[in-house]
Amino acid sequence: MPDAIEIHPLTPDRWRDFTALFGPRGACAGCWCMFPRLPRAEWKRGQGVGNRRAMERLVRGGTVPGLIAYQDGVPIGWVAASPREDVVTLRRSRLFPPTGETGVWSISCFFVARAHRGRGLTVKLIRAATHWARARGARVVEGYPVEPAGDAMPATFAWTGLGSAFRRAGFRTAGRPSPRRSLVRRRA
Repeated sequence: MPDAIEIHPLTPDRWRDFTALFGPRGACAGCWCMFPRLPRAEWKRGQGVGNRRAMERLVRGGTVPGLIAYQDGVPIGWVAASPREDVVTLRRSRLFPPTGETGVWSISCFFVARAHRGRGLTVKLIRAATHWARARGARVVEGYPVEPAGDAMPATFAWTGLGSAFRRAGFRTAGRPSPRRSLVRRRA
C-alpha cells in the first residue's frame, strides 16, 4: 500500500466522495453503513435509498460517523468510528454487551474498494480512527472483528474487520465470545 494515502473525516463537503465509494448499491445490500446505527427492522425497511438518506441526514446534521481514505484524490476506503453508545447494535448485543464504562469508542464497520483490498488499507484506517477518537476524548477504542478459521472469507463477511488487522494496529484481544468473533481493545 503506497504511503500517499490520505484519510479524512466524513463531513458534508465529502458526501459525494462517500457516495462514489459506496456506489449505487450502498456498499453491500443497500447498507450505507447504517446497519450498526439502526435497529435491525428499521435498517431492513431502509435498505437502499432509505439508509442512504439516513446517513446523509447524520452527516449534514453535523455527525461525523467515520473516516474516508483517499489515494490520489479518489475515495478508496471507509471506517465507521464513533462513541460506543452511538452504535445501536451494541446496546443489546449478546456477544459484546455494554460494560457501563465511559469514554469507549467503537470501530464498527469497514468498506474498501475491491481494487484496494488485501493491501494493508484496513490497518491504516484502524490507526487513523484510533487517533481521531483519541483527539475527541476516547479513553479506549474497541473493535469486533471476525476471526476466519483459515479458510477464505468473502470480503462482505469481513465488514467488521479481521482480527489480524486490528492486532497489527496495536489492539489486543479482550474476549472471544464465539469461535469466529473477538472483542479487541486498545487504550486511546
